[in-house]
Amino acid sequence: MGFKRVKKQILECLQSGNILHESRGDIDVKNLLLIEELSIDELISIVARARGNEYECSPHHISADIDVHIVKTVYDGKSWYIKWYFVEPSCIFISVHN
Repeated sequence: MGFKRVKKQILECLQSGNILHESRGDIDVKNLLLIEELSIDELISIVARARGNEYECSPHHISADIDVHIVKTVYDGKSWYIKWYFVEPSCIFISVHN
């Protein structure tokens, strides 16, 4: 799946509210969306401006048949790291931080 398609799918999930969050340590600094330090609208803006050269994909460390998507981008003068995967119909965030 290319970035254009991935980007469309994550934006659709964000706009429809089909989002979940993976449990993890350091949640207060690793997932700013979950702790509401970043709004869904702000994340939509960040992802919408991301480009293909800021994107990578790799297998999930627990289940290799799940693609984990990563965007490393700069938005509003801050570097952002966004990591997620899809489980229909949702997008599951692992990390959203700067």
